[in-house]
Amino acid sequence: MAFTEKQEALVKESWELLKPNIPEMSLRFFTLILEIAPAAKRMFSFLRDSEEIPQNNPKLKAHAVKVFKMTCEAAIQLREKGEVVVADTTLKYLGSVHLKNGVIGPHFEVVKEALLRTIKEAIGEEKCSDEMSSAWGEAYDQLAAAIKAEMKEEVA
Repeated sequence: MAFTEKQEALVKESWELLKPNIPEMSLRFFTLILEIAPAAKRMFSFLRDSEEIPQNNPKLKAHAVKVFKMTCEAAIQLREKGEVVVADTTLKYLGSVHLKNGVIGPHFEVVKEALLRTIKEAIGEEKCSDEMSSAWGEAYDQLAAAIKAEMKEEVA
């Protein structure tokens, strides 16, 4: 199934709505990840030594921005190129870090659920249609597949 022009437009449009609230969204995003999977805390170096999610943790915010931005960029690439193309060095790094931290398939699903819930909460239920959630979900799935493929290469 090709990523449609409408799907790309939905991701871009919602990304523009999300950008002004990145600090709050990043905190909500990580809160949701830890609500869904509390054990995930040990996988994030910037959360390991803390009893709670730090309100002003710059690494937490930076990481959340990267996830949102890479997913948005994945959507644009899916439309333009038919696949997610991340710079080789970035992809190798992502594969390596995810592998080192013990990330496995189900962890990607937790992040996807947290991402989609954060987007829905941030832009509102009335604006976040099933079609928009589906577009973000597809873009995230393609990005996750690219990272997983690199993780497999690391092991081989």
